[in-house]
Amino acid sequence: MDDVCEGKDFSFPKQEEKVLRWWSEIKAFETQLERTKHLPEYIFYDGPPFATGLPHYGHILAGTIKDVVTRYQSMRGHHVTRRFGWDCHGLPVEYEIDKKLGIKTREDVLKMGIGNYNEECRSIVTRYVAEWETIVTRTGRWIDFQNDYKTMDVKFMESVWWVFSQLFDKGLVYKGFKVMPYSTGCKTPLANFEANSNYKEVPDPEIMVAFPIVDDPQGAAFVAWTTTPWTLPSNLALCVNPNFVYVKVRNKFNGNIYVVAESRLSELPVEKQKKSTPNEAVNDLDSSNSKTKGSSGGKSKNMINTYDVLDKFPGASLVGTKYVPLFEYFIDFSEMAFRVVADDFVTSDSGTGVVHMAPAFGEDDYRVCTENEIINKGENLIVAVDDDGCFTGRITDFSGRYIKDADKDIIQVVKDKGRLVKTGSVTHTYPFCWRSDTPLIYRAVPNWFVAVEKLKDQLLENNKQTYWVPDFVKEKRFHNWLENARDWAVSRSRFWGTPLPVWISDDGEETIVMDSIDKLEKLSGVKVTDLHRHKIDHITIPSSRGPAFGVLRRVEDVFDCWFESGSMPYAYIHYPFENIELFENNFPGHFVAEGLDQTRGWFYTLMVLSTALFGKPAFRNLICNGLVLAEDGKKMSKRLKNYPSPMEVINDYGGDALRLYIINSPVVRAEPLRFKKDGVYSVVKDVFLPWYNAYRFLVQNAKRLEVEGLASFTPIEQVTLQTSSNVLDQWINSATQSLVHFVRQEMDGYRLYTVVPYLLKFLDNLTNIYVRFNRKRLKGRTGEDDCRIALSTLYHVLLTSCKAMAPFTPFFTEVLYQNLRKVSSGAEESIHYCSFPQEEGKGGERIEQSVSRMMTIIDLARNIRERHNKPLKTPLKEMIVVHPDAEFLDDITGKLKEYVLEELNVKSIVPCNDLLKYASLRAEPDFSVLGKRLGKSMGIVAKDVKAMSQEDILAFEKAGEVTFASHCLKLTDIKIIRGFKLPDNMTEEEIDAAGDGDVLVILDLHPDESLFEAGVAREVVNRIQKLRKKAALEPTDMVEVYFKSLDEDESNSRQILNSQEQYIREALSSCLLPLTMMPPHAVTVAEESFHGISNLAFTITLTRPALVFNSDAILALHEGNTKSANGLQTYLLSRDHHNLKSEFQLGRGKVKVDCIENQPAVDVVLGEHVFLSVGDHFLSTKARGS
Repeated sequence: MDDVCEGKDFSFPKQEEKVLRWWSEIKAFETQLERTKHLPEYIFYDGPPFATGLPHYGHILAGTIKDVVTRYQSMRGHHVTRRFGWDCHGLPVEYEIDKKLGIKTREDVLKMGIGNYNEECRSIVTRYVAEWETIVTRTGRWIDFQNDYKTMDVKFMESVWWVFSQLFDKGLVYKGFKVMPYSTGCKTPLANFEANSNYKEVPDPEIMVAFPIVDDPQGAAFVAWTTTPWTLPSNLALCVNPNFVYVKVRNKFNGNIYVVAESRLSELPVEKQKKSTPNEAVNDLDSSNSKTKGSSGGKSKNMINTYDVLDKFPGASLVGTKYVPLFEYFIDFSEMAFRVVADDFVTSDSGTGVVHMAPAFGEDDYRVCTENEIINKGENLIVAVDDDGCFTGRITDFSGRYIKDADKDIIQVVKDKGRLVKTGSVTHTYPFCWRSDTPLIYRAVPNWFVAVEKLKDQLLENNKQTYWVPDFVKEKRFHNWLENARDWAVSRSRFWGTPLPVWISDDGEETIVMDSIDKLEKLSGVKVTDLHRHKIDHITIPSSRGPAFGVLRRVEDVFDCWFESGSMPYAYIHYPFENIELFENNFPGHFVAEGLDQTRGWFYTLMVLSTALFGKPAFRNLICNGLVLAEDGKKMSKRLKNYPSPMEVINDYGGDALRLYIINSPVVRAEPLRFKKDGVYSVVKDVFLPWYNAYRFLVQNAKRLEVEGLASFTPIEQVTLQTSSNVLDQWINSATQSLVHFVRQEMDGYRLYTVVPYLLKFLDNLTNIYVRFNRKRLKGRTGEDDCRIALSTLYHVLLTSCKAMAPFTPFFTEVLYQNLRKVSSGAEESIHYCSFPQEEGKGGERIEQSVSRMMTIIDLARNIRERHNKPLKTPLKEMIVVHPDAEFLDDITGKLKEYVLEELNVKSIVPCNDLLKYASLRAEPDFSVLGKRLGKSMGIVAKDVKAMSQEDILAFEKAGEVTFASHCLKLTDIKIIRGFKLPDNMTEEEIDAAGDGDVLVILDLHPDESLFEAGVAREVVNRIQKLRKKAALEPTDMVEVYFKSLDEDESNSRQILNSQEQYIREALSSCLLPLTMMPPHAVTVAEESFHGISNLAFTITLTRPALVFNSDAILALHEGNTKSANGLQTYLLSRDHHNLKSEFQLGRGKVKVDCIENQPAVDVVLGEHVFLSVGDHFLSTKARGS
């Protein structure tokens, strides 16, 4: 393996860019697809975005989710085709061109020509394709841009035709008028789910209008309420609720008589307390400045003072009553119109209980008026507002005026006619166009519909067959949307889109629906290469009834672009014209993922079309993400610049960090995410740096073997490592298997958001337990064989965790893998060609639990030390661990003992399973659990629980339940709190404890002189390690360490260093040498003096390893020739220390020197003539002396 730099010098973004270039060079994605083409298909549908804007965090979020899942499925043994798609048609594109060319009306388009207009649209469709590819690729997503699909491709459009023809043949398509949300800004009707995507709080006028009853002897008038005065010129009926009680009331002051629902009487205007004549005009009443639909509670008294109730009657009795029209624009409808009808849609929560009906401008209005034959279904409904939202010539007084602009003038006319009862304003939520941001109106439009309501039961059943994350979106939001599904208007009176494949004869008697280009060519005799309007609108088809009946022409409409995206599962592979086997063997698709808004968009249209075509859902599994907001909780806004650009974040912290940040957020559970750039940095700090440092530690110590002249590192087979006797090897192997199991389990359940927290805990355990506690082994201080076992274990753990996390962090895992694979024969070229790790048997639950408890013990003991200001460098005599589990106590005092002793710097551990020896027990009821369940009994039960004795508590823990006041309580209902019981004649300064409710740790805090020397030794080692770091030495850099006492009496330090020699040597991997032994040719690396360290003062000097010569032996080697002996020493000192060491290793401790001019060749023996370091010489001398 190659050397690696420090974490602070590792640039994640730059490394990712290197990986991207390498993937491109080896065609990694294409190669993966080729290598897996024989494997079972995993079908993923990628919803097509518009390329008329740049990708934002919403796109990156959905794209990351898709990439994680598809990479995982590929590693699990599937062939996963991933083709990018583009939504090319529809309003978003036309709206851009309308802005660019200043187009305001439909006539403007016809003037420039549909062909010119459509080609303008085509020219901008791929405006940002290159930018999309750059950003999407930079996030690490593997998807095919070269073989993308576009909804404007002729093959895609042909499949859309086929879909429509199938629905037509099944009787699921019809043409009719329907009142729909209509955008005057974009001049087109919208689907219901589009209309519900942009609501705003806005003020609108509200007025009450009098409609005098024909031939009423008292001159009474119905009073209707509306917030859309512009619809009044089109009024054809009034509607009441047949089940409501209605009242006829007379105003005491002006004599006006009104009919309203009894429950809404309070909404009529009340008279101000002043004198007035019986003939005073209506509008002199308190009839203005109403701000809301309701009134204050103090109004009822004034109401009684203002109105007399003359009569009461059921709403049903009013049906058929004729009234005087407000305007005469529809006077030709008088025979059937201007009468009262009844329907349950009239509510009592607003208005007067009398609803004014304009059938062309309200969904209920249209339905009720056709049911009551005010208008006839299917006839040419008169819509008095044109495509631009302006009144037509029929409304003579307001012809050509935009409807909302005419509101004030219409109110004035109503007032002038003496028909205005009340006026004011109301603030309410109102739908706006999601593109033009203009207010929508409801307007009857001729349209082609898919009869969704016929499919409702099947849609609900198919929804049950799908799996959603999170499931509440499926069970609540999507289910409710399907439950209330309306027939879907799939046509648009627009230009740039897939034309409806419907040809109709002039007399309307003959209709042909095309299901293919071939059918159109055969029937028309015209060659067809493009299906857009300007390429086919001129094509006619001879009538099958003969020349006398003329020709069939295509209807002008195009498809709603949602129909095209809903057809994507078939159209992107040109089914059924191609890929029949691929489609039919793999439908429904395995996976889709988009945002929450698509429950009313793409998810819905996919489900409707697949149900209509095949009686099946379109997909099996779905992940629904929430909305990414700016840090302040507001919508991300380019204008406000309240968020960092995606590329800025990626260039600072890398694509992997951005991926993990969003995957580890609530947004993957369909909840909103407040995007914080600092959050991405936290991922680098908390995930990637610890992961990298564990990897770097492995590489450094594997390289150290070579530096020390040992065989290069080759990992031991994993099967062999499973039998390691080391408890932490067993534990980390088990923890790694648990990681693999968990990731597989959660990814199979599409719960991406659970994986990152688990990985964080795993990496924390790897770095802070396995690597930290195993430093001696990993650095070779427990012998070469044990070192190789530990390194091999760490190697396989890193390799396995990289494979498990490769779908989540494709760049970083590739970087690590490319270095790791260098010491493993037969490894795949890329980590993304590897299979997902298999679960190698069950994990060791007991050892994982024991290590977890060990870490709890260590944390608790550290807390005690901190409370008493006893740093870890201060050795303590004894720690007592109290726990009822004998197996755990065996682990802590057995195989885990050495780690606990060393980490906590205590001399002994005493196990104790007598819970009452050091602990007092008390019970507390868990109010959060019991409160709702016990209700009024809570107080009695709580009192009984708190009164439990220690013996009662122990009996309860053993039995698992206890009964109070007839309520059976389980272990989860009662909290057992273990408090420390101070032993007799002891103070908290001498002994203290800490517990977590499970385990109790007790530390003996008595000062112990016998431990003083060990404490000083730890202080000295600590200073040496800090000096190494200050000198920027790598762990593999070999140095010699010299000590010089600065005290007048050096005997104290000499005594301590002698008694702690073994500990110091193990901690430093070298001897602590007296400064007097440092040879003159030694090269000093660092030096520092310390004072007041446990009352000692000393200097530490670090030098490069220096040769030590046995002068007598060298002189004897040259038969007493001093010049030759000096020449040999000079030569050896001139050699590179590392190379010289390697030569001695190759020569088994002997080197022939025959290159010194005028000197005979000699064999220099290591340990006899020369030593490679002062430390080696020191140990050799000491060994001879003993």
